[in-house]
Amino acid sequence: MVLLIHHPVSAISRKIRLLMAEKRILFVLREEEPWNLSPEIYKLNVAGELPIFIFDGNVIAGNYAITEFLEEVNPDVRLIGGDARQKAEIRRLTEWFDLKFEREVGRSLINEKVFKRFGKGLAPDSKVLKTALNNLNFHMEYIDWLCESRNYLAGSSFSLADVAAAAHLSIIDYLGDVPWEGYKNARLWYSKIKSRPAFKDILKDNIKGILPAKHYANLDF
Repeated sequence: MVLLIHHPVSAISRKIRLLMAEKRILFVLREEEPWNLSPEIYKLNVAGELPIFIFDGNVIAGNYAITEFLEEVNPDVRLIGGDARQKAEIRRLTEWFDLKFEREVGRSLINEKVFKRFGKGLAPDSKVLKTALNNLNFHMEYIDWLCESRNYLAGSSFSLADVAAAAHLSIIDYLGDVPWEGYKNARLWYSKIKSRPAFKDILKDNIKGILPAKHYANLDF
C-alpha cells in the first residue's frame, strides 16, 4: 500500500500527489493538521513536517527524498528528463518554487490566513499579507516571462518544474489571491496544467472552514 500523510495547505504535499498521479501510482491519503500534529507524526518524521510517504511499510520523509524516490521507482514516466542541461533547469525551477516562492509568498499567506486562524485563533497581519502579495507579483512576472518563449516552464516538455509551480500556486489560487488578469502567459500555462487528468483531485480539495475562490475548479477561468 502507498500512503501519503498530508494536508491540503501543504504545497509539497500537493506536489507529491501530482507527481504520483502523473506516474499513475495508486495511493491513499490521510489528512493531518500541520498546526496540531499528532505524536505519531514525530515518530514517523522527527522533523515534524508533511508530507510523509509510506511505501510498502517503508517511511520516506522530506520533499526531495520522496521526489527522487518516485522518479526511481517509476522511470517510465520521467518528470526530470532530457540532457544534463535540461535536468539542471528543471531542478533549478523546482527549487525556485519549493524554496524561494514558498519563503517569499506561500509561507506568509498560508500562515496568516490559515495557520493563525485555526491554530491560534488570531487575525492575519495586514502588513505581512501586503508584503507577500507584492512578492507574488514578482513571481507572476517571472512565470509570465518564462511562458512567453516556452511551452512549459523549463522548456518544451511538461516536467517536475510545472508540477512544483502549480502545486504552490494552486493553494494561493484556492485562497483567491493570484492576480491572473495581468499575466496572460502565466494564465494560459496554468489553465493547461489545470486541465491535466492528474490535477483533477487537487481541484476537489477542501480546506476545512475556508471556501475556495469561485474560479478555483474552473478549467477556463
